[in-house]
Amino acid sequence: MPVPSGKITFKGTQGQDLAARLDMPDGEVRAYALFAHCFTCNKDALAASRIARGLSERGIAVLRFDFTGLGSSDGDFANTSFSSNVEDLLAAAEFLRREHRAPAILVGHSLGGAAMLRAAVDIPEANVVATIGAPADPAHVARLIKDPEDEIRRKGKAVVDVGGRPFEIGAGFLDDLRTHQPSDYLGRLHKALIVFHAPLDQTVGIENAGDIFLAARHPKSFVSLDGANHLLSNVADAAYVADILAAWASRYMEGAEADAGEFPPDGLVRVSDTGPGRLEQDVRVGRHHLVADEPTTIPGGADRGPTPYDLLGASLGTCTSMTLRLYADRKKFDLRHIVVDVVHDRIHATDCTDCETREVKIDVLRRTIRLEGDLSDEEREKLIAIADKCPVHRTLTNEIRIETVEA
Repeated sequence: MPVPSGKITFKGTQGQDLAARLDMPDGEVRAYALFAHCFTCNKDALAASRIARGLSERGIAVLRFDFTGLGSSDGDFANTSFSSNVEDLLAAAEFLRREHRAPAILVGHSLGGAAMLRAAVDIPEANVVATIGAPADPAHVARLIKDPEDEIRRKGKAVVDVGGRPFEIGAGFLDDLRTHQPSDYLGRLHKALIVFHAPLDQTVGIENAGDIFLAARHPKSFVSLDGANHLLSNVADAAYVADILAAWASRYMEGAEADAGEFPPDGLVRVSDTGPGRLEQDVRVGRHHLVADEPTTIPGGADRGPTPYDLLGASLGTCTSMTLRLYADRKKFDLRHIVVDVVHDRIHATDCTDCETREVKIDVLRRTIRLEGDLSDEEREKLIAIADKCPVHRTLTNEIRIETVEA
């Protein structure tokens, strides 16, 4: 049985106890994730803790830990290297594999992202890799060290300043960084990759995101963290990463997401509650997937997706726009762009001059259509009239019968 969220330890590859924290969801665990912190951080850094919390709120358990010699973990950081960081990640993955379930999602921040890209090759169960402000080449860290490299080599090790924090680094650390060539392993990840990076990152330039993205194979995506800094010190930026990652990764996860490969048959819409959110719903239509929810103003709502009435409005709006496009193309009208706005409202029947019932409220979908193009007044009138002919409009205005049975 999974243990509650809390502090734990596991053995690293060098035998030291590594301090870790496992953030568990309140409900069922959809998948496990492994998080690697940045070079100057630890497992309790804001970015690590906020992203882990955000993922756990979406049903994803997250293991985050301090690398050997950092934070609360045992060992001497001066005796570590990039390779030993990768080995620590593999030890963490083995811990999850042995005690819970192998990680389906791998997340790495800054140098932790570079290490995770290398470790991912040796974690076969993982389907998703996410990097946040990661350097494309691990050797990038050497350029962040303000102290002269020849001094480090002369002394064997030295205390250096990295990002405003002192670290004792050995010459072997620098040598090891240069032995790793991302081109040797990025092309054989065989996992879905999402790259998060701030365009104005002053520590690891945005060009690194481009290099990682180009070297990896599909499926892959890039998300710009506009306005964020390298450490994601703004809570909102870290929360944004968690929200996007959880939604993006869901289609690639195994375990609780394994049924994602069992697509509903044509003509069937399958809706199920997700578990993490009280009102959040997983909606699958064929190979397509989206999330529905209620706003935070509704008890239990988390605003993770459109509301049921939003989806109803979207149905009418999309059908209207498609109908107008088909009609205009057939009539060869110069209709260049269509915008359909739909608003749902409820009014008293006494306010409706066309309604027979006067004692109850009725639902009203107010549809506003904007037509752009070189259209005559007659053509515009015809297009507005044809909007009422769209199939969804007809369905909504016809008598509808809903039949409910228990499966």
